[in-house]
Amino acid sequence: MSLQLESLERMLANGQDNALLRYSLGTAWLQAGDAERAATHLARVLEQDPGYSAAWKLYGKALAAAGQVDAARAAYRKGITVAEDKGDLQAAKEMRVFLRRLERA
Repeated sequence: MSLQLESLERMLANGQDNALLRYSLGTAWLQAGDAERAATHLARVLEQDPGYSAAWKLYGKALAAAGQVDAARAAYRKGITVAEDKGDLQAAKEMRVFLRRLERA
């Protein structure tokens, strides 16, 4: 486990639990190759802040990497709606591209 991951996990263990910390953990675990653990943290982000468009995008990516293709598609669809509602058009565009790739596979 990297020092960054250890530090983030320690923060969580010490009672700090917020969307930014969970997003950081999801990102770090995905980079470390543990897509399932990443998806778990990202799902928690979305419970805490359902309007976090970047988290929807990363959640879809983590689910796809974990082999949960149907769940990834659903996450991207929900994320596109959230991003469009917020006016986050770039995130919506990126998720549409990722969704199309999954639908072609």
